[in-house]
Amino acid sequence: MLRHAVAAAGALMLALGSGTAAHAADSTKTAEPAGAARPATAAAKAGPMAAVLETTQGKIVIKLVEAEAPKTCANFKKLVREKFYDGTCFHRVIRNFMIQGGDPNSKDADPGNDGIGGPGYTVAAEIKLKHVRGAVATARQGDQVNPTKASSGSQFFIDVAALPSLDQGGYTVFGQVVSGMEAVDKIVALADDASLPASAGGGRNPGKKAQIVKAYLEPLAKWEKPAAAAETKPEAK
Repeated sequence: MLRHAVAAAGALMLALGSGTAAHAADSTKTAEPAGAARPATAAAKAGPMAAVLETTQGKIVIKLVEAEAPKTCANFKKLVREKFYDGTCFHRVIRNFMIQGGDPNSKDADPGNDGIGGPGYTVAAEIKLKHVRGAVATARQGDQVNPTKASSGSQFFIDVAALPSLDQGGYTVFGQVVSGMEAVDKIVALADDASLPASAGGGRNPGKKAQIVKAYLEPLAKWEKPAAAAETKPEAK
């Protein structure tokens, strides 16, 4: 019961943080960012891509679920290619809940403005997948000011546990961590450091202790385990 209560409380805090302090800069318009997707021929040659986040706590590799969230994935890849996330920090971490990042304001030395930045647009909701451990989802403003549940243009969070309460609330899941959950766990553990500033909406703001040094795309095939080769019976002699 305690675990469910913590998850429910965390979900409420995320909704409040997204609806008030977080992502105010993203509420001006919902748009399909120009150049969000490369030509189909280039994508076909490259194959499915993974997003790699090199952080101060280790490398996090995200499989993008483009079939379920094509607009969100196209926007995320666009921002990665533009180096938008380089130097940003996970500005909000809550034990047994999630780590949140993607705010360009987290690059400066003022933790007070973290959670309100973005690229100046939102992305249409693509709410289909569940919040399991390692799921990557977009943050957003609360339902009161965002009835369509449009996603933040850049801010995202990674679940550190299964969170069915967020399935009920409705957030776009667009990826899954396929390598580096140990780095995610190191980042969320910073929530226990009382010397760190509080983050708007709950949790702690670890700043550069949880910085994304750089983000880039690599072929997913590099990170997915190959299917086991089919066993063949030896020929009878």
